[in-house]
Amino acid sequence: MIVVVVGNWWSLALRGLAAVAFGVIALVWPGLTLTALVLLFGFYVLFDGLATLASVITHRREREGVPWLLVLQGLAGVAVGIVTWAWPDVTALALLFLIAAWAFVIGVLEIVAAVLLRREMRHEWAVGLIGLLSIVFAVVLVAAPVEGALAITWAIGWFAIFNGVLLLALAYRVHKLLAPARQDMRRSPRRVATA
Repeated sequence: MIVVVVGNWWSLALRGLAAVAFGVIALVWPGLTLTALVLLFGFYVLFDGLATLASVITHRREREGVPWLLVLQGLAGVAVGIVTWAWPDVTALALLFLIAAWAFVIGVLEIVAAVLLRREMRHEWAVGLIGLLSIVFAVVLVAAPVEGALAITWAIGWFAIFNGVLLLALAYRVHKLLAPARQDMRRSPRRVATA
């Protein structure tokens, strides 16, 4: 159930590292134009979506149920990434609203994942916190879209860093939770071969 809802630990770790890297770039280069920042965010979102879909595809045999939350997250990321890169001449404001919509959808899906995981793992609140952070980020972007490029740069940068750290923590937790199952799978082929 855990892998069906949040994905594999390595996918979470890749997404977390990408988010932290993006956030650091956004904060280190405050002179970055808003359009460049939004395009960079589009690249990050595309990578995040592709990593999520790769997790679904590479481990589909291990899943008991349909990972619809992961599929929706992955498709949302890929769609926003492609739209961001396909229409670079669209206004930065329109792209910010697109980013806000993506963050809101991802936030809602993460909160649903946290609710589904409450019986499966401890600290499922981390998944819910990622969702809540995404929703707050979406609200901030919609509430103050033209408050200044620097303020938006800081908001996007800190969101990415916090989101990335939470994803890395979740990746560690999922890796630790699934370690016994991986050990059992490694032992199984040996038993069959010796029998």
